[in-house]
Amino acid sequence: MRAVCPGSFDPITRGHLDIIERACSIFGEVIVAVGRNSTKNYLFDFEERLDLTRDAVGHLAGVVVEPIDGLLTDFCLRHEASVIVKGVRFGSDFDYELQMGQLNRILSGIETVLLPAGREYGTISSTMLREVAANHGDIGPFVTERTNAAVHAKLGY
Repeated sequence: MRAVCPGSFDPITRGHLDIIERACSIFGEVIVAVGRNSTKNYLFDFEERLDLTRDAVGHLAGVVVEPIDGLLTDFCLRHEASVIVKGVRFGSDFDYELQMGQLNRILSGIETVLLPAGREYGTISSTMLREVAANHGDIGPFVTERTNAAVHAKLGY
């Protein structure tokens, strides 16, 4: 069974990797779909996010990284994926993802599986880490070594 783990991954975090790794243990194949959201202000451009994500998941068998434009359900149908996997940290994440999962099922028949965030990284987000890094805080424990270096280079320190 093929699953899709979608996200912006700006930058990809160990919390994202936890969800992707757990999805790998459940599903035979996982596509990490890196998306564009016109309402977000990104630190990394689209190609950089694709590259950093590919690097972060390179050790995982059965995982590929693909760009996504348009509707997630259309992407899933084109790639013959029958499941969307999303991580949830808090009740507000659950409320939003429940609504999206119901809409996606109505639109396409594709199911959504919600995985609770692991306790080690359950309270972090890419937005939070960008803010910490912008203020010269250490985000090393929450991202891969290459991602950490890329954040430092992007911020100029």
